[in-house]
Amino acid sequence: MTSIAVIFGASGGIGSAMRDHLEAGSGYDKVIALHRTSSPPLDLLDERMIQACADWIREKEGDVRLLFDATGALTLGSARPEKSLRELDPEVLARSYAINAIGPALLMKHFLPLLPKEGRSVFATLSARVGSIGDNGLGGWFAYRAAKAGLNQLVRTASIELARKNPAAICVALHPGTVKTPLTENFAKTGLDVQEPAVAAERLVNVLTSLTPADTGGFFDQNGRPIPW
Repeated sequence: MTSIAVIFGASGGIGSAMRDHLEAGSGYDKVIALHRTSSPPLDLLDERMIQACADWIREKEGDVRLLFDATGALTLGSARPEKSLRELDPEVLARSYAINAIGPALLMKHFLPLLPKEGRSVFATLSARVGSIGDNGLGGWFAYRAAKAGLNQLVRTASIELARKNPAAICVALHPGTVKTPLTENFAKTGLDVQEPAVAAERLVNVLTSLTPADTGGFFDQNGRPIPW
């Protein structure tokens, strides 16, 4: 049976690198790249478009064995990550949650049912270390931190439901590390291990390959190490 990998946000830095890496040969017969200008198009803020993409893939011949979500946004228009409570804006908070948590949740709602009922399959979404409550020692970045923390809880909860239907399925959140993309170019600090997208993709694929059903519902970094909630 043909094995299918689906990448959401495949026009971005990490998403396009993941597409290239998987197409070069990682065990999948078909790689489907979805983004705002793909055909069909995918917009995280439009559930009807998400459902239409899922319905389109449902008609494909083969088993969907990988769903990889590379969507997300740190800056929203002119709004920069907050440095203090004084800068909180309810509209920015809501929009960050819509993009970084609700959008991926809707992907899980419509695409997890496409995973086979038997055999190994994986849903992975890009979270961020700053979404870890236990690892937060600096403060700031309220909207992005809160949205990614919300995403982590959504992943954990979805993983429990998914395991009831297929004990071999895996649903996880991944921190890709600091990757040289437009999302991070103004925020990478000196001394950080800033990776090229191709390197990040290779590391993430290695993590995906190493995951077992015992890891479902977890939160891991680009080297496969667990991150505290």
